[in-house]
Amino acid sequence: MARTHDDPPAVDLSFLLNQTSYALAARMSEALADLDLTIGQYCVLWKAGEQERTQIEIAELAALDKSTVVKAVDGLERDGLATRQVHETDRRARVVSLTDDGRAVLARAHRAASTVYDAALADLDDDERQTFLDTLTTVASGVLAEPSHVSALRRRRAPRS
Repeated sequence: MARTHDDPPAVDLSFLLNQTSYALAARMSEALADLDLTIGQYCVLWKAGEQERTQIEIAELAALDKSTVVKAVDGLERDGLATRQVHETDRRARVVSLTDDGRAVLARAHRAASTVYDAALADLDDDERQTFLDTLTTVASGVLAEPSHVSALRRRRAPRS
């Protein structure tokens, strides 16, 4: 018999994604804390390490709020891991570049992240792992591609008195 939309979902997808996201974030935070980095700072280092980018470009690529990127870059600058310069053609934009120390910390952060990811996926064999990553990439590129912080969310109405 076919399932209808009146039946409960086969799995609680929201719970599964939230649980794995929170657990992974906690493990990443712990691994990056050894490098005195936050997850946001790691994302900024990663995107700026690929090539010089503006703060807005980094925010878009990393699916981070602009204020989160500014705060992350503030900390990276303070720690001598990144610099910020005025864009050569748009004086309102700031370009983020990594220092030599920033590139060294990024390499260590990539190793730490890889260790966390390998542990998170350890229960999967190589084929399952690749299928999982391919499928998750497809899902994340579809209707869930736009992060909630860049679009207005429908709010519940206040209860009637």
